[in-house]
Amino acid sequence: MIIDIERYMLPCPVKQVTGLPCPGCGMQRAIIELVKGNIIDSIISYPALIPLIIMFCFLILHLKFEFKYGATILKYFFIINAIIISINYIFEFI
Repeated sequence: MIIDIERYMLPCPVKQVTGLPCPGCGMQRAIIELVKGNIIDSIISYPALIPLIIMFCFLILHLKFEFKYGATILKYFFIINAIIISINYIFEFI
């Protein structure tokens, strides 16, 4: 099943047009590696994937249970994810 998913991966339209990777390049490969159970390979492909998953899970819980400091925690999650994505994007050019 996972092999079939790999066959239908979408190409990055930004990379096709400009030749440059976008900040999300590698996320599909990282998701597939995570589904396969290869956590290290997933982190190498796209380091922000696991923090993004954690952030979205927390967002769903916050929307359901309305945590007292949930909005503040989500802001910090967002900042951390933005930093990870930015650093990863910079290192793609090095």
